[in-house]
Amino acid sequence: MAQFVYVSIQDDDKILIFELDSATGGLTLQSEVSAAGGPSALTTNPAGNVIYASLRNSNEIASFRVDANTGGLTLIGKVSVDASPTYLCTDHRGRFLLAAYYQGRHVGVHQIQSDNSLGDTPVQWLETEIGAHSINVDRSNRYAFVPHIARIQDNVLGPPPDALGPNVIYQFKFDQDSGQLTPNTPLKLEQDGFLGPRHYCYHPSLDVVYFSNEQGCSVSSYRLDSASGTMSALQTITTVPEGFDGRNTCSQIEITLDGKLLYVPNRGHNSIAGFTVDSSGTLTSIKQVPTEAVPSAFSLDTTGNFLFAAGSASDRLSAYRVNPDTGALSPLDAYGVGKRPMEVLAVSF
Repeated sequence: MAQFVYVSIQDDDKILIFELDSATGGLTLQSEVSAAGGPSALTTNPAGNVIYASLRNSNEIASFRVDANTGGLTLIGKVSVDASPTYLCTDHRGRFLLAAYYQGRHVGVHQIQSDNSLGDTPVQWLETEIGAHSINVDRSNRYAFVPHIARIQDNVLGPPPDALGPNVIYQFKFDQDSGQLTPNTPLKLEQDGFLGPRHYCYHPSLDVVYFSNEQGCSVSSYRLDSASGTMSALQTITTVPEGFDGRNTCSQIEITLDGKLLYVPNRGHNSIAGFTVDSSGTLTSIKQVPTEAVPSAFSLDTTGNFLFAAGSASDRLSAYRVNPDTGALSPLDAYGVGKRPMEVLAVSF
């Protein structure tokens, strides 16, 4: 199995392609591709042979064909959008690409064409509120959620201080045939406390959804009602050590394919917080591991054996080996990657 790790370098307008040694966790730079416009969020189609990239400075979404032998990227095309795209995902049938627009106060849906490019005109452009930070479709391909963070902070750990976010999670139904999102009932899941939900992931086999809380420095889990597509709160657990009172915000979140381990980076404490996940979906904290300064992006590899964390303030990518039994992370190596790495994506063939 060939594995590749892609890193978007926003301030250098490029995407780096590394080959992963599945035995050692070592990365070898294979090539880089120009991505003018500030590449940030990356996602693949279900087959893994196409990567979509948000170009946040030019308000575009780019489509790249992936070479399964080399990991190389070939531009298929770009589409212009009405705001800066913050987060991307595809539905599970690979027919639609969904995007969240943080400052743009919208979510959008584009049809994926037969050549894997995106339709020029979105099939839906739906207004939400400031702070729409991510969107993902559930395992059934019928529901999607859009977390909106809370107060935007004036510091290097968060976005610019020009608005207030609503601190809610929008709940939508998703029509996998038309690509349409429709409001669920209730539309807004209010947060209990100053949490600021940012990114989220679904448990691979349980009806549980996990959100990283940007301002709350925590993870919140919710029970997903598979019949209605709405969520109810289960647990909130901190990502920082007891007694820590420094400035910090959480960024992304990811769970292993077996559903036993979950990780969230801390920006400020500059660590990766790990959690074990029991058979009911309940989280138990394991110790935080130091990482790069302001780890805005990270990814597990497709086997769950390795984790890669990018520091948007250090311009480096650190690699760790994952202990599959305890979740502990052992540092392996660090790589200089360029100015402001903002997304890490692992793909295998």
